[in-house]
Amino acid sequence: MEINKSIGQIIRDFREHKELLVRQVAALLEVDPSLLSKIERGDKRPTREQIRLLAKILEIDEKELTIAYLSDRLVYEVRDENFAMEAIKVAEQKIEYLKRSNTVV
Repeated sequence: MEINKSIGQIIRDFREHKELLVRQVAALLEVDPSLLSKIERGDKRPTREQIRLLAKILEIDEKELTIAYLSDRLVYEVRDENFAMEAIKVAEQKIEYLKRSNTVV
């Protein structure tokens, strides 16, 4: 996956590569085509379940697509913060700590 692409761009690229129409993929997702268009444009974020289904429909590695989804969520949450990078580094340390200690912050 390219780091300069959003989750929506990745979904669109794979859909177009497979020569599928928005309405075809939307039908398989059981959503309105306008919602899928908004996801592809970055106006809406897909749900975790939609990510799972899109990975199957578009034959994308689910782990890769989930990583793109989660990284987008992080970026959109902290992109305008002055200390975003420092906060992400601390969050990474907290995640590692929680994994080791099996506790909740």
